[in-house]
Amino acid sequence: MTVVLTPYWSAADGAQKLKLEAQPTPSPAEGLLPPAFSRDVHHQRVLLQLRSKTSNIEKYIFLSQLKDVDVDAFYHLCLANISEITPLIYTPTVGDACLQYSQNFRRPEGLVRSSPWELVFLLSMRQFISIKDKGKIGSILRNWPAINEARISVVTDGKSVPVRSRILGLGDLGLNGMPIAIGKLSLYVTGAGIRPSSTLPITLDLGTNNQTFLDDPLYLGLRQRRASEADYDEFMEEFMTEISRVYPKLLIQFEDFSTDHAFSFLSRFRHRFPLFNDDIQGTGAVVLAGFLSAARLSPLQPREHRILFFGAGSAGVGVAAQLLSFFTLNGMSEEEARSHIWLVDSKGLIYDGRDNVTEYKKVFSRKDYSGPPMTDLLEIVRHVKPTALMGLSTIKGAFSEAVIRRMASQTPRPIIFPLSNPVQLSECTFSEALRASGGSVLFASGSPFPTENFGGRRWEPGQGNNMYIFPGLGLGSILCRASSVTNSMVEASAIGLANSLSWDERALELIYPRIERIREVSAHIAVRVIRTAQAADVDHSSDLRKLTDEELLDFRSKEDVESSVKEKR
Repeated sequence: MTVVLTPYWSAADGAQKLKLEAQPTPSPAEGLLPPAFSRDVHHQRVLLQLRSKTSNIEKYIFLSQLKDVDVDAFYHLCLANISEITPLIYTPTVGDACLQYSQNFRRPEGLVRSSPWELVFLLSMRQFISIKDKGKIGSILRNWPAINEARISVVTDGKSVPVRSRILGLGDLGLNGMPIAIGKLSLYVTGAGIRPSSTLPITLDLGTNNQTFLDDPLYLGLRQRRASEADYDEFMEEFMTEISRVYPKLLIQFEDFSTDHAFSFLSRFRHRFPLFNDDIQGTGAVVLAGFLSAARLSPLQPREHRILFFGAGSAGVGVAAQLLSFFTLNGMSEEEARSHIWLVDSKGLIYDGRDNVTEYKKVFSRKDYSGPPMTDLLEIVRHVKPTALMGLSTIKGAFSEAVIRRMASQTPRPIIFPLSNPVQLSECTFSEALRASGGSVLFASGSPFPTENFGGRRWEPGQGNNMYIFPGLGLGSILCRASSVTNSMVEASAIGLANSLSWDERALELIYPRIERIREVSAHIAVRVIRTAQAADVDHSSDLRKLTDEELLDFRSKEDVESSVKEKR
Protein backbone atom coordinates (compact mmCIF):
# COMPACT_ATOMS: atom_id res chain seq x y z
CA MET A 1 0.00 0.00 0.00
CA THR A 2 0.97 3.63 -0.45
CA VAL A 3 0.59 6.59 1.92
CA VAL A 4 -1.23 9.39 0.10
CA LEU A 5 -3.08 12.68 0.60
CA THR A 6 -6.81 11.91 0.52
CA PRO A 7 -9.70 14.42 0.44
CA TYR A 8 -12.27 14.32 3.27
CA TRP A 9 -15.25 16.44 4.26
CA SER A 10 -14.90 18.55 7.41
CA ALA A 11 -18.36 19.08 8.90
CA ALA A 12 -16.96 21.67 11.31
CA ASP A 13 -15.73 23.91 8.49
CA GLY A 14 -18.15 22.82 5.78
CA ALA A 15 -15.28 22.26 3.36
CA GLN A 16 -13.23 19.55 1.72
CA LYS A 17 -9.81 19.00 3.32
CA LEU A 18 -6.90 16.59 3.07
CA LYS A 19 -5.63 13.83 5.28
CA LEU A 20 -2.82 11.29 4.96
CA GLU A 21 -3.78 7.66 4.96
CA ALA A 22 -2.67 4.31 3.63
CA GLN A 23 -4.22 3.26 0.33
CA PRO A 24 -4.10 -0.35 -0.87
CA THR A 25 -2.88 -1.19 -4.35
CA PRO A 26 -5.59 -3.04 -6.36
CA SER A 27 -4.86 -6.69 -7.16
CA PRO A 28 -4.72 -7.70 -10.84
CA ALA A 29 -7.39 -9.92 -12.34
CA GLU A 30 -6.56 -13.59 -12.59
CA GLY A 31 -4.58 -14.53 -15.69
CA LEU A 32 -3.11 -11.09 -16.34
CA LEU A 33 0.23 -11.89 -14.74
CA PRO A 34 2.53 -14.94 -15.02
CA PRO A 35 1.55 -17.68 -12.55
CA ALA A 36 4.75 -17.44 -10.50
CA PHE A 37 4.79 -13.62 -10.38
CA SER A 38 5.21 -12.06 -6.95
CA ARG A 39 5.84 -8.47 -5.98
CA ASP A 40 8.63 -9.50 -3.63
CA VAL A 41 10.61 -11.25 -6.35
CA HIS A 42 9.74 -8.55 -8.88
CA HIS A 43 11.27 -5.85 -6.67
CA GLN A 44 14.46 -7.91 -6.48
CA ARG A 45 14.36 -8.29 -10.27
CA VAL A 46 13.97 -4.56 -10.83
CA LEU A 47 16.84 -3.77 -8.45
CA LEU A 48 19.11 -6.24 -10.27
CA GLN A 49 18.12 -4.69 -13.61
CA LEU A 50 19.02 -1.25 -12.26
CA ARG A 51 22.38 -2.39 -10.92
CA SER A 52 23.25 -4.02 -14.26
CA LYS A 53 23.49 -0.56 -15.85
CA THR A 54 27.06 0.65 -16.13
CA SER A 55 26.61 4.44 -15.87
CA ASN A 56 24.49 6.70 -13.68
CA ILE A 57 22.75 8.31 -16.65
CA GLU A 58 21.72 4.83 -17.88
CA LYS A 59 20.35 4.14 -14.40
CA TYR A 60 18.49 7.47 -14.48
CA ILE A 61 16.87 6.56 -17.83
CA PHE A 62 15.95 3.11 -16.52
CA LEU A 63 14.32 4.60 -13.43
CA SER A 64 12.42 7.15 -15.51
CA GLN A 65 10.99 4.38 -17.66
CA LEU A 66 10.19 2.30 -14.58
CA LYS A 67 8.19 5.20 -13.15
CA ASP A 68 6.23 5.34 -16.42
CA VAL A 69 5.23 1.69 -16.42
CA ASP A 70 5.16 0.73 -12.71
CA VAL A 71 4.98 3.69 -10.37
CA ASP A 72 4.53 1.44 -7.32
CA ALA A 73 7.74 -0.47 -8.08
CA PHE A 74 9.57 2.81 -8.67
CA TYR A 75 8.65 4.30 -5.31
CA HIS A 76 9.17 1.02 -3.49
CA LEU A 77 12.68 0.98 -4.93
CA CYS A 78 13.21 4.58 -3.78
CA LEU A 79 12.03 3.92 -0.23
CA ALA A 80 13.74 0.58 0.26
CA ASN A 81 17.08 1.74 -1.23
CA ILE A 82 16.95 5.46 -0.62
CA SER A 83 20.67 6.13 -0.16
CA GLU A 84 21.38 4.34 -3.45
CA ILE A 85 18.50 5.76 -5.49
CA THR A 86 18.47 9.40 -4.37
CA PRO A 87 21.76 10.33 -6.11
CA LEU A 88 20.35 8.76 -9.30
CA ILE A 89 17.04 10.64 -9.46
CA TYR A 90 18.40 13.91 -8.05
CA THR A 91 21.84 15.40 -7.53
CA PRO A 92 24.39 14.61 -8.84
CA THR A 93 22.94 12.56 -11.74
CA VAL A 94 20.18 15.07 -12.48
CA GLY A 95 22.86 17.43 -13.79
CA ASP A 96 23.72 15.05 -16.63
CA ALA A 97 20.02 14.30 -17.12
CA CYS A 98 19.40 18.02 -17.75
CA LEU A 99 22.29 18.44 -20.15
CA GLN A 100 21.12 15.38 -22.11
CA TYR A 101 17.35 15.86 -21.73
CA SER A 102 16.60 16.58 -25.40
CA GLN A 103 18.84 13.77 -26.61
CA ASN A 104 17.37 11.19 -24.20
CA PHE A 105 13.72 12.24 -24.56
CA ARG A 106 11.52 9.19 -25.20
CA ARG A 107 7.94 10.41 -25.39
CA PRO A 108 5.65 12.97 -23.79
CA GLU A 109 4.38 11.66 -20.49
CA GLY A 110 0.61 11.92 -20.20
CA LEU A 111 -2.45 9.94 -19.31
CA VAL A 112 -1.51 6.30 -19.05
CA ARG A 113 -4.17 3.66 -19.38
CA SER A 114 -3.48 1.02 -16.77
CA SER A 115 -4.58 -2.56 -16.59
CA PRO A 116 -8.32 -3.18 -16.78
CA TRP A 117 -8.67 -3.60 -13.00
CA GLU A 118 -7.55 -0.01 -12.40
CA LEU A 119 -8.84 3.41 -13.35
CA VAL A 120 -7.09 5.73 -15.74
CA PHE A 121 -4.56 7.62 -13.63
CA LEU A 122 -1.68 10.07 -13.90
CA LEU A 123 1.97 9.12 -13.88
CA SER A 124 4.49 11.93 -13.50
CA MET A 125 2.98 14.23 -16.08
CA ARG A 126 4.65 17.54 -16.85
CA GLN A 127 3.70 20.88 -18.36
CA PHE A 128 5.67 23.14 -20.68
CA ILE A 129 4.59 26.77 -20.94
CA SER A 130 6.46 29.07 -23.30
CA ILE A 131 6.65 32.80 -23.85
CA LYS A 132 4.55 32.20 -26.98
CA ASP A 133 1.68 31.17 -24.70
CA LYS A 134 1.52 34.67 -23.22
CA GLY A 135 -2.09 35.84 -23.18
CA LYS A 136 -3.49 32.30 -23.00
CA ILE A 137 -1.59 30.77 -20.07
CA GLY A 138 -4.82 30.05 -18.20
CA SER A 139 -6.18 27.92 -21.02
CA ILE A 140 -2.85 26.07 -21.31
CA LEU A 141 -2.90 25.30 -17.57
CA ARG A 142 -6.46 24.00 -17.86
CA ASN A 143 -5.24 21.33 -20.27
CA TRP A 144 -3.90 19.45 -17.26
CA PRO A 145 -6.36 16.56 -16.93
CA ALA A 146 -6.31 16.34 -13.12
CA ILE A 147 -6.80 19.91 -11.93
CA ASN A 148 -8.41 18.82 -8.65
CA GLU A 149 -5.50 16.47 -7.88
CA ALA A 150 -2.67 19.02 -8.00
CA ARG A 151 -1.20 20.01 -4.63
CA ILE A 152 2.51 20.74 -5.23
CA SER A 153 4.27 22.16 -8.29
CA VAL A 154 7.98 22.67 -8.87
CA VAL A 155 8.41 25.49 -11.40
CA THR A 156 11.67 26.30 -13.18
CA ASP A 157 12.76 28.50 -16.08
CA GLY A 158 16.07 26.65 -16.38
CA LYS A 159 18.07 29.86 -16.29
CA SER A 160 20.69 29.18 -13.65
CA VAL A 161 23.21 31.70 -15.00
CA PRO A 162 25.86 32.87 -14.56
CA VAL A 163 27.16 29.44 -13.52
CA ARG A 164 28.11 30.56 -10.01
CA SER A 165 24.72 32.13 -9.34
CA ARG A 166 23.24 28.77 -8.45
CA ILE A 167 24.57 25.97 -6.31
CA LEU A 168 23.96 23.28 -8.96
CA GLY A 169 26.13 25.26 -11.38
CA LEU A 170 24.68 23.96 -14.68
CA GLY A 171 24.29 27.24 -16.57
CA ASP A 172 21.41 28.21 -18.89
CA LEU A 173 19.49 24.98 -19.43
CA GLY A 174 16.42 26.38 -21.16
CA LEU A 175 13.73 23.73 -21.49
CA ASN A 176 16.32 21.08 -20.56
CA GLY A 177 15.85 22.11 -16.90
CA MET A 178 12.74 19.93 -16.65
CA PRO A 179 14.53 16.95 -14.95
CA ILE A 180 15.23 19.17 -11.94
CA ALA A 181 11.50 19.74 -11.41
CA ILE A 182 10.73 16.05 -12.00
CA GLY A 183 13.48 14.93 -9.60
CA LYS A 184 12.36 17.26 -6.83
CA LEU A 185 8.78 16.03 -7.10
CA SER A 186 9.90 12.39 -7.00
CA LEU A 187 11.54 13.27 -3.69
CA TYR A 188 8.28 14.82 -2.43
CA VAL A 189 6.65 11.43 -2.98
CA THR A 190 9.58 9.48 -1.54
CA GLY A 191 10.28 11.82 1.36
CA ALA A 192 6.77 12.89 2.37
CA GLY A 193 4.37 10.33 0.90
CA ILE A 194 2.55 12.79 -1.35
CA ARG A 195 0.43 11.15 -4.05
CA PRO A 196 2.35 11.04 -7.38
CA SER A 197 -0.65 12.39 -9.30
CA SER A 198 -0.73 15.41 -6.96
CA THR A 199 2.64 16.57 -8.28
CA LEU A 200 2.97 18.98 -11.18
CA PRO A 201 6.38 19.73 -12.77
CA ILE A 202 6.39 22.89 -14.91
CA THR A 203 9.09 24.33 -17.13
CA LEU A 204 8.71 27.91 -18.32
CA ASP A 205 10.36 28.18 -21.73
CA LEU A 206 11.50 31.77 -22.16
CA GLY A 207 14.13 30.78 -24.71
CA THR A 208 17.80 30.16 -23.98
CA ASN A 209 21.07 31.99 -24.43
CA ASN A 210 22.95 28.69 -24.57
CA GLN A 211 24.24 28.57 -28.13
CA THR A 212 25.02 24.86 -27.88
CA PHE A 213 21.34 24.11 -27.33
CA LEU A 214 20.21 26.58 -30.00
CA ASP A 215 22.46 24.81 -32.51
CA ASP A 216 21.37 21.32 -31.41
CA PRO A 217 18.84 19.87 -33.91
CA LEU A 218 17.41 17.69 -31.13
CA TYR A 219 16.81 20.55 -28.67
CA LEU A 220 13.14 20.52 -27.62
CA GLY A 221 12.81 24.13 -26.51
CA LEU A 222 12.16 27.39 -28.30
CA ARG A 223 14.97 28.27 -30.70
CA GLN A 224 15.30 31.87 -29.66
CA ARG A 225 17.26 34.02 -27.23
CA ARG A 226 15.84 34.73 -23.79
CA ALA A 227 12.84 37.05 -23.64
CA SER A 228 13.34 40.66 -22.60
CA GLU A 229 12.94 41.60 -18.94
CA ALA A 230 9.71 43.49 -19.67
CA ASP A 231 8.17 40.51 -21.48
CA TYR A 232 9.39 38.16 -18.75
CA ASP A 233 7.83 40.27 -15.99
CA GLU A 234 4.49 40.39 -17.80
CA PHE A 235 4.67 36.64 -18.46
CA MET A 236 5.35 35.82 -14.81
CA GLU A 237 2.53 38.06 -13.58
CA GLU A 238 0.11 36.30 -15.89
CA PHE A 239 1.48 32.86 -15.02
CA MET A 240 1.23 33.32 -11.25
CA THR A 241 -2.23 34.88 -11.46
CA GLU A 242 -3.57 32.14 -13.70
CA ILE A 243 -2.00 29.19 -11.88
CA SER A 244 -3.55 30.36 -8.62
CA ARG A 245 -6.95 30.53 -10.32
CA VAL A 246 -6.70 27.15 -12.04
CA TYR A 247 -5.10 25.38 -9.04
CA PRO A 248 -6.34 27.18 -5.91
CA LYS A 249 -4.95 24.46 -3.59
CA LEU A 250 -1.48 24.39 -5.15
CA LEU A 251 1.79 25.08 -3.30
CA ILE A 252 4.52 26.33 -5.65
CA GLN A 253 8.24 25.73 -5.29
CA PHE A 254 10.46 27.96 -7.46
CA GLU A 255 13.57 26.14 -8.62
CA ASP A 256 16.72 27.06 -10.53
CA PHE A 257 15.87 30.62 -11.56
CA SER A 258 18.77 33.01 -12.17
CA THR A 259 19.95 35.01 -9.17
CA ASP A 260 18.18 38.29 -9.93
CA HIS A 261 14.92 36.57 -10.86
CA ALA A 262 15.12 34.21 -7.88
CA PHE A 263 15.16 37.12 -5.43
CA SER A 264 12.81 39.44 -7.30
CA PHE A 265 10.11 36.82 -7.95
CA LEU A 266 10.27 35.55 -4.38
CA SER A 267 9.87 39.08 -3.04
CA ARG A 268 7.16 39.93 -5.56
CA PHE A 269 4.92 36.87 -5.15
CA ARG A 270 5.53 35.30 -1.74
CA HIS A 271 2.90 37.36 0.10
CA ARG A 272 0.30 36.89 -2.65
CA PHE A 273 0.59 33.16 -3.22
CA PRO A 274 1.66 30.04 -1.27
CA LEU A 275 5.20 29.55 -2.53
CA PHE A 276 8.85 29.33 -1.57
CA ASN A 277 12.17 29.28 -3.42
CA ASP A 278 14.13 26.14 -2.65
CA ASP A 279 17.44 27.52 -3.92
CA ILE A 280 17.24 30.43 -1.49
CA GLN A 281 15.07 29.27 1.40
CA GLY A 282 15.42 25.49 1.19
CA THR A 283 19.20 25.64 0.90
CA GLY A 284 19.29 28.22 3.68
CA ALA A 285 17.17 26.06 5.96
CA VAL A 286 19.17 22.85 5.44
CA VAL A 287 22.45 24.68 6.08
CA LEU A 288 20.99 26.39 9.15
CA ALA A 289 19.97 22.97 10.47
CA GLY A 290 23.46 21.62 9.81
CA PHE A 291 25.06 24.62 11.47
CA LEU A 292 22.84 24.21 14.54
CA SER A 293 23.96 20.57 14.78
CA ALA A 294 27.64 21.45 14.24
CA ALA A 295 27.52 24.28 16.78
CA ARG A 296 26.35 21.80 19.43
CA LEU A 297 29.57 19.86 18.84
CA SER A 298 31.79 22.95 18.99
CA PRO A 299 33.16 24.16 22.33
CA LEU A 300 32.54 27.78 21.28
CA GLN A 301 29.67 29.90 22.51
CA PRO A 302 27.18 31.11 19.85
CA ARG A 303 28.51 34.69 19.99
CA GLU A 304 32.02 33.44 19.20
CA HIS A 305 31.10 32.06 15.78
CA ARG A 306 32.20 33.92 12.64
CA ILE A 307 30.89 32.61 9.32
CA LEU A 308 32.64 33.17 5.99
CA PHE A 309 30.76 32.50 2.74
CA PHE A 310 32.75 31.74 -0.39
CA GLY A 311 30.16 32.28 -3.13
CA ALA A 312 27.52 35.03 -3.07
CA GLY A 313 24.92 34.09 -5.67
CA SER A 314 21.25 33.49 -4.86
CA ALA A 315 22.07 30.35 -2.86
CA GLY A 316 24.97 31.97 -0.97
CA VAL A 317 23.09 35.12 0.00
CA GLY A 318 19.98 33.08 0.78
CA VAL A 319 21.93 30.81 3.11
CA ALA A 320 23.60 33.80 4.77
CA ALA A 321 20.21 35.39 5.39
CA GLN A 322 18.92 32.16 6.91
CA LEU A 323 21.97 31.76 9.15
CA LEU A 324 21.15 35.09 10.76
CA SER A 325 18.58 33.01 12.65
CA PHE A 326 21.37 31.09 14.41
CA PHE A 327 22.46 34.31 16.09
CA THR A 328 19.01 35.85 16.63
CA LEU A 329 17.80 32.61 18.23
CA ASN A 330 20.66 33.10 20.68
CA GLY A 331 19.60 36.58 21.68
CA MET A 332 21.36 38.84 19.18
CA SER A 333 19.70 41.63 17.21
CA GLU A 334 19.62 41.20 13.44
CA GLU A 335 22.17 43.98 13.02
CA GLU A 336 24.55 42.31 15.48
CA ALA A 337 23.98 38.96 13.79
CA ARG A 338 24.97 40.44 10.41
CA SER A 339 28.30 41.51 11.91
CA HIS A 340 29.18 37.81 12.34
CA ILE A 341 28.86 37.05 8.59
CA TRP A 342 31.30 37.78 5.74
CA LEU A 343 30.67 37.22 2.02
CA VAL A 344 33.17 36.62 -0.79
CA ASP A 345 32.12 36.66 -4.45
CA SER A 346 34.11 36.32 -7.69
CA LYS A 347 35.64 39.76 -7.07
CA GLY A 348 36.67 39.10 -3.48
CA LEU A 349 35.52 40.22 -0.04
CA ILE A 350 32.33 42.28 -0.14
CA TYR A 351 32.73 45.58 1.71
CA ASP A 352 31.34 49.11 1.48
CA GLY A 353 34.35 50.61 -0.26
CA ARG A 354 34.32 48.11 -3.14
CA ASP A 355 32.90 49.08 -6.53
CA ASN A 356 30.19 47.19 -8.41
CA VAL A 357 28.56 45.28 -5.56
CA THR A 358 25.21 43.87 -6.69
CA GLU A 359 22.26 45.27 -4.76
CA TYR A 360 21.09 42.04 -3.13
CA LYS A 361 24.60 41.45 -1.66
CA LYS A 362 24.84 44.84 0.01
CA VAL A 363 22.92 43.72 3.10
CA PHE A 364 26.08 41.79 4.10
CA SER A 365 28.62 44.36 2.91
CA ARG A 366 31.27 44.89 5.57
CA LYS A 367 31.63 48.31 7.15
CA ASP A 368 34.71 47.40 9.19
CA TYR A 369 37.14 47.03 6.28
CA SER A 370 38.42 49.84 4.05
CA GLY A 371 41.64 48.46 2.58
CA PRO A 372 42.41 47.33 -0.95
CA PRO A 373 40.30 44.59 -2.60
CA MET A 374 40.97 41.24 -0.97
CA THR A 375 40.59 38.35 -3.41
CA ASP A 376 42.78 35.51 -2.11
CA LEU A 377 40.76 33.10 0.06
CA LEU A 378 43.70 32.21 2.30
CA GLU A 379 44.35 35.90 2.92
CA ILE A 380 40.66 36.45 3.70
CA VAL A 381 40.64 33.52 6.14
CA ARG A 382 43.64 35.03 7.93
CA HIS A 383 41.84 38.40 8.10
CA VAL A 384 38.37 37.19 9.16
CA LYS A 385 39.46 34.27 11.39
CA PRO A 386 36.22 32.40 10.69
CA THR A 387 34.98 29.49 12.77
CA ALA A 388 32.90 28.31 9.81
CA LEU A 389 33.56 28.26 6.07
CA MET A 390 30.65 27.84 3.64
CA GLY A 391 31.28 27.02 -0.03
CA LEU A 392 28.66 27.94 -2.63
CA SER A 393 31.00 28.90 -5.45
CA THR A 394 31.04 25.81 -7.70
CA ILE A 395 34.85 26.17 -7.81
CA LYS A 396 36.49 22.78 -7.42
CA GLY A 397 39.35 22.73 -4.91
CA ALA A 398 38.74 26.28 -3.66
CA PHE A 399 39.16 25.03 -0.07
CA SER A 400 42.83 24.11 -0.44
CA GLU A 401 44.88 22.22 2.10
CA ALA A 402 46.41 25.54 3.19
CA VAL A 403 42.98 27.10 3.74
CA ILE A 404 41.73 24.11 5.76
CA ARG A 405 44.92 23.98 7.84
CA ARG A 406 44.59 27.69 8.56
CA MET A 407 40.97 27.19 9.64
CA ALA A 408 42.01 24.34 11.96
CA SER A 409 44.76 26.46 13.51
CA GLN A 410 42.33 29.27 14.35
CA THR A 411 39.42 27.32 15.88
CA PRO A 412 39.23 23.96 17.73
CA ARG A 413 36.43 22.43 15.59
CA PRO A 414 36.37 24.15 12.19
CA ILE A 415 32.95 23.95 10.52
CA ILE A 416 33.53 23.41 6.80
CA PHE A 417 30.56 23.01 4.44
CA PRO A 418 31.52 22.73 0.72
CA LEU A 419 27.96 22.90 -0.58
CA SER A 420 28.38 23.18 -4.35
CA ASN A 421 26.97 20.47 -6.61
CA PRO A 422 27.73 18.22 -8.38
CA VAL A 423 30.71 16.41 -6.85
CA GLN A 424 33.15 17.67 -9.48
CA LEU A 425 32.37 21.27 -8.48
CA SER A 426 32.71 20.79 -4.71
CA GLU A 427 35.15 23.16 -2.98
CA CYS A 428 36.85 20.19 -1.29
CA THR A 429 36.26 16.52 -0.57
CA PHE A 430 35.53 14.96 2.80
CA SER A 431 38.87 13.17 2.73
CA GLU A 432 40.74 16.44 2.08
CA ALA A 433 38.94 18.27 4.90
CA LEU A 434 39.39 15.40 7.35
CA ARG A 435 43.10 14.96 6.75
CA ALA A 436 44.06 18.63 6.45
CA SER A 437 42.27 19.39 9.73
CA GLY A 438 43.71 16.37 11.55
CA GLY A 439 40.20 15.03 12.18
CA SER A 440 38.88 18.14 13.93
CA VAL A 441 36.58 19.24 11.09
CA LEU A 442 32.79 19.33 11.38
CA PHE A 443 31.88 18.59 7.77
CA ALA A 444 28.81 18.67 5.56
CA SER A 445 28.67 18.88 1.77
CA GLY A 446 26.15 19.42 -0.97
CA SER A 447 27.15 16.25 -2.82
CA PRO A 448 27.58 12.77 -1.36
CA PHE A 449 31.03 11.60 -0.27
CA PRO A 450 32.03 8.15 1.01
CA THR A 451 32.91 7.35 4.60
CA GLU A 452 36.58 7.57 5.54
CA ASN A 453 38.90 5.68 7.85
CA PHE A 454 41.27 8.06 9.62
CA GLY A 455 43.04 8.08 12.96
CA GLY A 456 41.86 4.61 13.86
CA ARG A 457 38.14 5.27 13.43
CA ARG A 458 35.44 5.45 10.77
CA TRP A 459 34.08 8.90 9.88
CA GLU A 460 30.73 9.62 8.21
CA PRO A 461 30.31 12.85 6.22
CA GLY A 462 27.19 14.95 6.47
CA GLN A 463 25.32 15.85 3.29
CA GLY A 464 23.31 19.08 3.37
CA ASN A 465 20.78 17.86 0.85
CA ASN A 466 17.68 20.05 0.42
CA MET A 467 15.75 16.78 0.42
CA TYR A 468 15.85 17.00 4.21
CA ILE A 469 13.83 20.24 4.11
CA PHE A 470 11.46 20.69 1.18
CA PRO A 471 9.35 17.51 1.57
CA GLY A 472 8.52 18.34 5.20
CA LEU A 473 8.14 22.07 4.56
CA GLY A 474 5.88 21.34 1.60
CA LEU A 475 3.89 18.66 3.42
CA GLY A 476 3.21 20.92 6.41
CA SER A 477 2.24 23.84 4.17
CA ILE A 478 -0.13 21.67 2.13
CA LEU A 479 -1.79 20.02 5.13
CA CYS A 480 -2.50 23.29 6.95
CA ARG A 481 -3.43 24.98 3.63
CA ALA A 482 -1.03 27.85 4.24
CA SER A 483 -1.84 31.03 2.33
CA SER A 484 1.86 31.94 2.34
CA VAL A 485 5.13 30.36 3.42
CA THR A 486 6.55 32.71 6.02
CA ASN A 487 10.18 33.14 7.07
CA SER A 488 9.21 31.70 10.43
CA MET A 489 7.91 28.52 8.74
CA VAL A 490 11.20 28.10 6.88
CA GLU A 491 13.11 28.65 10.12
CA ALA A 492 10.87 26.12 11.85
CA SER A 493 11.74 23.52 9.19
CA ALA A 494 15.44 24.02 9.95
CA ILE A 495 14.95 23.72 13.70
CA GLY A 496 12.76 20.67 13.17
CA LEU A 497 15.49 19.03 11.10
CA ALA A 498 18.23 19.83 13.64
CA ASN A 499 16.10 18.42 16.46
CA SER A 500 15.23 15.23 14.57
CA LEU A 501 18.67 13.63 15.09
CA SER A 502 18.39 10.45 17.13
CA TRP A 503 20.58 9.88 20.18
CA ASP A 504 22.60 7.31 18.23
CA GLU A 505 23.19 9.82 15.44
CA ARG A 506 24.25 12.49 17.92
CA ALA A 507 26.65 10.07 19.60
CA LEU A 508 28.34 9.56 16.21
CA GLU A 509 28.59 13.35 15.76
CA LEU A 510 26.41 13.25 12.66
CA ILE A 511 25.40 16.64 11.29
CA TYR A 512 22.19 15.35 9.64
CA PRO A 513 19.94 12.32 10.28
CA ARG A 514 20.43 9.22 8.19
CA ILE A 515 18.57 9.62 4.91
CA GLU A 516 16.80 6.27 5.52
CA ARG A 517 14.71 8.10 8.15
CA ILE A 518 13.51 10.73 5.69
CA ARG A 519 9.77 10.13 6.11
CA GLU A 520 10.02 10.20 9.89
CA VAL A 521 12.11 13.37 9.66
CA SER A 522 9.69 14.97 7.18
CA ALA A 523 6.75 14.23 9.47
CA HIS A 524 8.61 15.85 12.38
CA ILE A 525 9.37 18.93 10.27
CA ALA A 526 5.79 19.12 9.00
CA VAL A 527 4.46 19.33 12.57
CA ARG A 528 6.79 22.23 13.36
CA VAL A 529 5.82 23.99 10.12
CA ILE A 530 2.10 23.56 10.82
CA ARG A 531 2.41 24.92 14.36
CA THR A 532 4.39 27.91 13.10
CA ALA A 533 1.83 28.60 10.35
CA GLN A 534 -0.89 28.52 12.98
CA ALA A 535 1.03 30.98 15.15
CA ALA A 536 1.41 33.29 12.13
CA ASP A 537 -2.31 32.85 11.33
CA VAL A 538 -1.65 31.84 7.71
CA ASP A 539 -3.23 28.37 8.05
CA HIS A 540 -6.69 27.53 6.70
CA SER A 541 -7.23 24.06 8.14
CA SER A 542 -8.80 24.68 11.53
CA ASP A 543 -9.19 20.96 12.26
CA LEU A 544 -5.43 20.65 12.74
CA ARG A 545 -5.47 23.28 15.49
CA LYS A 546 -7.47 20.84 17.62
CA LEU A 547 -4.83 18.11 17.43
CA THR A 548 -1.88 17.62 19.77
CA ASP A 549 1.60 17.23 18.30
CA GLU A 550 1.36 13.48 18.89
CA GLU A 551 -1.98 13.36 17.06
CA LEU A 552 -0.47 15.33 14.16
CA LEU A 553 2.33 12.78 13.94
CA ASP A 554 -0.26 10.00 13.98
CA PHE A 555 -1.92 11.83 11.09
CA ARG A 556 1.28 11.05 9.19
CA SER A 557 2.44 8.04 11.13
CA LYS A 558 5.73 6.21 10.90
CA GLU A 559 3.90 2.90 11.22
CA ASP A 560 1.85 3.54 8.08
CA VAL A 561 4.97 4.34 6.09
CA GLU A 562 6.83 1.28 7.31
CA SER A 563 3.87 -0.97 6.55
CA SER A 564 3.72 0.40 3.01
CA VAL A 565 7.33 -0.62 2.43
CA LYS A 566 6.90 -4.01 4.08
CA GLU A 567 3.82 -4.86 2.05
CA LYS A 568 5.65 -4.10 -1.16
CA ARG A 569 8.56 -6.39 -0.35
